[in-house]
Parts: sequence; C-alpha cells; structure tokens
Amino acid sequence: MKKFAGLLTAAVMTALTLAGCAGSGASGSADATAEHPLVLNLAHNLAENHITSIALQEFADSVEEKSGGRIQIKIFPNGTLGSETEVLEQLMAGVVDMTRVSAPGLATYNEGYHAFGLPYIFDDNENYYKVMGSGQMGEFFRSSEADGFVTLTYYTSGSRSFYTIDRPIRTPKDLDGLKVRVQDMKSQTDMMKALGGTPVAMAMGDVYTALQTGIIDGTENNETALTTGMHGEICKFYSVDQHTMIPDVLVIATDTWEKLSQEDRQILIDAAGESTRNHIEKWEQAVAEAVETATNDMGVTFIEDVDKDAFRSATADMIESYKAQYPKVGDVLDIINSVE
Repeated sequence: MKKFAGLLTAAVMTALTLAGCAGSGASGSADATAEHPLVLNLAHNLAENHITSIALQEFADSVEEKSGGRIQIKIFPNGTLGSETEVLEQLMAGVVDMTRVSAPGLATYNEGYHAFGLPYIFDDNENYYKVMGSGQMGEFFRSSEADGFVTLTYYTSGSRSFYTIDRPIRTPKDLDGLKVRVQDMKSQTDMMKALGGTPVAMAMGDVYTALQTGIIDGTENNETALTTGMHGEICKFYSVDQHTMIPDVLVIATDTWEKLSQEDRQILIDAAGESTRNHIEKWEQAVAEAVETATNDMGVTFIEDVDKDAFRSATADMIESYKAQYPKVGDVLDIINSVE
C-alpha cells in the first residue's frame, strides 16, 4: 500500500508539472498547427550533457523542424519526473508521452525485451549495429502497441565488461567469491549467478562509494563509466569480456501514438533514426577518449586476453532457460540470428 501511495503521489505531482508546462496545445496531430502545436512530453533520468541526452534533444529539434512546428517535444531530463522505472510507469498510465529506458526494463510489459539483457547474443559491435538497425528489428519495435508502447529507435550504450579493484577477470572462475554490482534486472542477476559471482544490485550513483568501502569487489559497465563515474580511480583492471550489449530505447505511449497521423508517425520514426546514426559516431568517440584517459591518467590496465568462449559456455544454459520461460525471447533471438 505504501508503494502504491507513493506511485500515486508521484503520478499526481508529475501530472501537475506537465499540466503547467503543456499549455493549451492541440489534442492530436490532425488539428495541430505551428501556432497551436501538439506538445509531447519526454522524460528521462540522464544528465543533460550525456551523449544520449544530446541525441534526444536532436530528435526533438528534428521533429519540430520536419513537422513545421506542428509537433513539439518538451524534454524533462535529470530524473526530474522520477526514476527510469517510475517514468516508465507514468508512461503506461498516460501521464507522460515518451521516455528513454534501458531495453530490458520493458520486459515487464513485453517479455521479448528480456532478450536484450542476455549475454553474448551479438557477435561484435558490427553485428550489433547491423541487427539493431535492421528492418526486422524495426518491425519488432513497432509491434507492441497492444502492450502500451511503441519503440521508435535504439541508442547504443556500448558493450559491458567486468572491472575490479585489484585483479583481472579472464575466465568465469576468476569471479568466484567476488561481489559484483549489476543493474537491477533479472537477466543481470541471473547472468552473474551463472558465472559464479555474487550479484549485488544497486543504483549507479552508489557504485563509487561501494567500491571505495569494499561493499563490492567490482562492477560491470562500458568503458565510459571509468571516467564519468570516476570508477577508474578505484578499479585498476578492466577485463574486456564484452558480455552484454544492452541498448537504450526511445519509446512512445500507445495512446500518444494513436494521436498521430501516419505521416506524423513517419516523421517521428525518421527523426529518431537520424538521431541514432549521429549518436553512434559520438559514442564511439567517447569510448576511445575514455580508454585513453583511464589508461594514461587513472592507471587502469585493459585486459584483452579474456576467454570469451568460457563465458559463453557458462551462460549458455541461462539463455536456453530464458527461451523456454519466455517464448518471445526466442522470437527476438531468431531476429538477431537471421540478420546477415
């Protein structure tokens, strides 16, 4: 009851905030004009200077330009309207129109999204980009109207690897007895257990202190976390096992989607796709800069001789169990494996 009351209060406060910002916009794209636009609210929890935040702003600017000002997107960054989970719940309740969320977070509403949290489902970065930008994946993204949302595009968040305070991780055996922070997702805790470590789910903001005080022995993330989160000050071994490539996704509520004409839906899809392509280039540059800074200024050693086959073998049963438990996961994996 306390949780429900808290969510209700948050939803009410969000609705009041949005009501104060939306003004008297159009109710749908059919009657929207530059003078009387359709205003859509997009909330997320990233800082405004984050690479993905910049991509979201580019998306919003492009939609306004392509629609001649008839559709405008008001962005609420920095967790202004709540955490990632809270904002997603608000989207499902019709309080906000759009959000950016880590793809497995959508599994509560469409089990197929569990697939994106599974280890080693992509061969490499080239395969990842080819699959995620494919027509087949686009069809899957647009197939969830009945689930309350439609995915417009994805944004890469890199490949995730293990990094620890004082030891390299070359095989799953090296994780034995280690307490490793993971994202608060079922797929991530299950993966850590399959690899022999002890998963510790916690918010990203708590990781630095947890490493510093020894609550955890290590964590896993992409290379930029070493510098943006300053984890490289404590963790001196980054083992490039690249166990997961978990995309962020930009989603729009089905109720909002239904307010748009077919032409305006295509405007959003085109603008989203353009922002993704620009984002990829900026992301790759950011990773290269993070590796250089972590190596030269923070003393981090990057371990390249990781036995990825051993990691794949250790998590193979987990993937099969997900396919058995969640049939739509198998459908997504079929898409991934079909793209050449």
